[in-house]
Amino acid sequence: MAYKEDDFLQISGLQHFHFCRRQWALIHLEQLWAENLRTVEGELLHERAHDASLREKRGELMIVRDMRVFSANLGVSGACDVVEFKKSEAGIPLSGLEGKYQPYPIEYKRGSPRTDQANHLQLCAQAMCLEEMLCCDIPEGALYYGEIRRRENVLFTEELRQAVKSALEEMHQLYERGYTPKVRPNKSCNACSLKELCLPKLMKKKSVAKYLRERLEEQS
Repeated sequence: MAYKEDDFLQISGLQHFHFCRRQWALIHLEQLWAENLRTVEGELLHERAHDASLREKRGELMIVRDMRVFSANLGVSGACDVVEFKKSEAGIPLSGLEGKYQPYPIEYKRGSPRTDQANHLQLCAQAMCLEEMLCCDIPEGALYYGEIRRRENVLFTEELRQAVKSALEEMHQLYERGYTPKVRPNKSCNACSLKELCLPKLMKKKSVAKYLRERLEEQS
């Protein structure tokens, strides 16, 4: 099934969704957002990576920044921080360049490698978009972590690709319903930029509707 452009979700939402389905819904359904130190540091790191004017050729390597991508099959769109095109016989032709080049997407993150799949899902989705757009196979990419200033190579296995598809299917279902999942408080809530909007401890005991009704009754 191919999605219409109006129904495309943001690729970046995969990371939010994996971290917390409620956080994803508050941001992407209810249009709520709040800054904390982590989000500000992340934005600063992405400023240079997303400078589309910084396109350069280094020998047999072409580096493209802020490359817009989409997939009608997945129903998503977004931008790759960096895509390196390495000269390779297994690659694809690029306009204005001789030979063939293999795409290699790179996503920039502010911290250090995580134990979960959130970043891997986002990067893999970018690769799947590139594959659909460029009609090629992309077996791997990399995550660059600002805290350790190193890359982590990521293989786009069939298991990871299926996890991307499954997550996006659920995201589309929730988006179509306009449904915000109930809170499931855990230790990760303390680091969430939406903690004061989500109110995890309070919402564990009562619904948002009940909370708002009580506040209105107090003011009447």
